[in-house]
Amino acid sequence: MSTASEKLDDWLNREAVAHDDITAYPLTAMAATLDREESGTTVPPLWHWLYFLPVAPMSEIGADGHPKRGGFLPPVPLPRRMWAGGRLTFHAPLKVGEHATRTSTIANIEDKTGRSGRLVFVTVQHTIEAGGELKLEEEHDIVYRDAPQEGARPQQPAPAPEGETWRRTIDADAVMLFRYSALTFNGHRIHYDYPYVTQVEGYPGLIVHGPLIATLLVDLVRREQPEATLQSFAFRALRPTFAGQPFTVCGQPSTEGKTIDLWAKDHEGYLTMRATAALA
Repeated sequence: MSTASEKLDDWLNREAVAHDDITAYPLTAMAATLDREESGTTVPPLWHWLYFLPVAPMSEIGADGHPKRGGFLPPVPLPRRMWAGGRLTFHAPLKVGEHATRTSTIANIEDKTGRSGRLVFVTVQHTIEAGGELKLEEEHDIVYRDAPQEGARPQQPAPAPEGETWRRTIDADAVMLFRYSALTFNGHRIHYDYPYVTQVEGYPGLIVHGPLIATLLVDLVRREQPEATLQSFAFRALRPTFAGQPFTVCGQPSTEGKTIDLWAKDHEGYLTMRATAALA
């Protein structure tokens, strides 16, 4: 193991505790962003990402718009950071008016080399409780990557599956990305700063948030089966989705109807996210 990896391992099992009041306004604003109505007093699946938001002062913000590394998250010396995926188990819904506590732990750090250079994967475990009741367990995967290498061959994208039962096409323009960034207090510049994302990080355009795509996949389930209760959800981001072109979220329920295969594809038909939902 390299010295750099050993230093990152110092962050293993590091813990942070956050508290938040579950208020109604973020739910109203999120519903408007997704073009849907929410009249209930419970937090829909994945909308808990509207709470427990980091509030680092400007003096502690890094060049990419995120809080500087080396606090709770390890100081990975790689310039590009993205939400790679996650696994969630829903025990009980959060309710408006509750005071909730989230406990976060650095569960795993994996340092490897891929075709595009060095990669560091960090897995954070979260538990959310309110009123003495466990509401949610989550594993959150973050990937850190090298800057793009001149002359490197891009990975061949995979075509998305066909024959889905459910589908919905979304035009995630710069306004939607801005609103989601504001709702989640996410200063990551790849979602709103076109010169930065194209000239510094080397992408062809603004990147649609991975959590937003995951939320839209779950939203597809809720639109198609509004009475269903989500028991678990797992997703993995496979390829960036860029603003300016519509993308499609798709679903294929299993024969017994208790599990649903979900995926997102870009305007060229390439697979960008894969997910599985299990219903109670």
